[in-house]
Amino acid sequence: MHSIQIGTIQMMTVSQKAETGYVLQKGETEVVLVDQEVTEELAIGDKIDVFVYPDKRGQLMASMKLPQMVIGTYGWASVVEVIPNLGVFVDIGSSKEILVSVDDLPVIEAVWPTVGDKLYVTLGQDKKGRLLAIPASEEELRSEWEPANDIELNDRVNGHIYLTSKEGSALLTEQGYRGFIHHTEREREPRLGEYVNGRVIEVKEDGTLNVSLLPFKHERIDDDAEVILTYLKQQDGVMSFNDKSSPESIQETFHMSKSAFKRALGRLMKQRHIIQEDGYTKLVDK
Repeated sequence: MHSIQIGTIQMMTVSQKAETGYVLQKGETEVVLVDQEVTEELAIGDKIDVFVYPDKRGQLMASMKLPQMVIGTYGWASVVEVIPNLGVFVDIGSSKEILVSVDDLPVIEAVWPTVGDKLYVTLGQDKKGRLLAIPASEEELRSEWEPANDIELNDRVNGHIYLTSKEGSALLTEQGYRGFIHHTEREREPRLGEYVNGRVIEVKEDGTLNVSLLPFKHERIDDDAEVILTYLKQQDGVMSFNDKSSPESIQETFHMSKSAFKRALGRLMKQRHIIQEDGYTKLVDK
């Protein structure tokens, strides 16, 4: 057991120069600070703030590159690597990337965060003394919420998912509001840490929000339009069918009437999913 708690920032004294860096001291405890972790010129006797962590052998190491969170505090960390059956590594702002264990991630790997997603985490230790990043729970995040007093229905909100389940997902918005997305208000279950854009469908008495990730009904693509989009994607975004195509060829390919086909084309053009050009219908890159 170390006399200095790992995962914390400590003020230590530079006691000697070593071949690969410096030796720091606090009380009877010595910590190695390698040259790669030094951010300014040092002299013997200097007192500096460092982040203390264990290396793979359990030896105490120090870094002058201080993280955005330590044991007991929370902050956002970006996912930099995903390892199936083990967990994900996150960038905490220091040079050391920290593991979020599989035990603290969703059971279904399909909703694990991917590279670039962000998790709201603190630092902790496992039973072997290794440093871990631990996502904040609903209870721990409660003190971070701001009441959404200035939000109205249909306002847009953005934020990262911090809780995901079959029943629904919860996000912390950029303004610090807590939003809940019921499973009926999403096309798929968002990943933990995913950045989402939604609209407010209810402002609750406690200042939290109900949010939908679905477009307004008049913006949604109906089944016929979806069939056309799927066909276009299969044809690398270009098809010879247009609003002048014969009813027979439309029925044979899309299994819909020409009038339904034209309505669907019109809706897709209005929503800027497609364009018609030189007799062809083309998918618009978004």
